[in-house]
Amino acid sequence: MNRYQMVTLALAFCVTACLIGVGISIGEKSPLGILGCIVVAFSLMGFGFSYKRKNMR
Repeated sequence: MNRYQMVTLALAFCVTACLIGVGISIGEKSPLGILGCIVVAFSLMGFGFSYKRKNMR
């Protein structure tokens, strides 16, 4: 597994963890947790897409 695949795999796991965090925050009824997890998840997805565009020439 090369470096590109390791980075994208790590990003995928982090985004998944954030989406799990959204579910946990819903269960805890924490609007700040929900919003924070969604913002971090979208940020990581955006970084992943830009990383892919940069490395897939």
